[in-house]
Amino acid sequence: MGQIASEPDDDCALCPRLHRFIAETRQLYPEWHNGPVKTWYPPEGPESVELLVVGLAPGLRGANRTGRPFTGDASGDLLFTVLMAKGFATGKDLQLKRTAITNAVRCVPPGNRPVAAEINTCRVFLQSSMAAMPKLRAIVSLGKIAHESTVRALDGRPAAHPFAHHQTTDIGNVRIFSSYHCSRYNINTGRLTPEMFAALFDDVSAFLPD
Repeated sequence: MGQIASEPDDDCALCPRLHRFIAETRQLYPEWHNGPVKTWYPPEGPESVELLVVGLAPGLRGANRTGRPFTGDASGDLLFTVLMAKGFATGKDLQLKRTAITNAVRCVPPGNRPVAAEINTCRVFLQSSMAAMPKLRAIVSLGKIAHESTVRALDGRPAAHPFAHHQTTDIGNVRIFSSYHCSRYNINTGRLTPEMFAALFDDVSAFLPD
């Protein structure tokens, strides 16, 4: 078998339901990205990445529109505020520093809900992306689904590495920091507060000193 690319191609059809949904959004919004959203790396490339942030999937009017993970919707507001405050991103044009951002599922799902088969199918790209980061030491997983897919991508068992907010678990040389997703819903309901999210990244900063 040939080497698996770290990113799906622009017209990836491995998940038929997602492929059809993107075809529909291309008709409705032809100016949008409307395709698999690739991992966002710092200018130095994947070889410099020590921290990987893993979300669930692109938002319809967020990354599916902009083509960059967590940009263009409310979930990115808190994430980027905290990344900049903790030194993992910088600048008016928002460049990442030794950090990459990706999603467990690279294509926007209807209703923001990927199904198990889609999560499993797309995991090959998550694994391949991780393999391209030789300095990777920490992963922040946003939400239970992203956490479990990350654990499986590292050849771990979710039962042995359960999800809980502000908990850590180690698989090989990588430490996973799990967090509730920084979605508008979680923020509005108080399940996740900016202070809780910042505290988690304080731990990440302590684990990855400058």
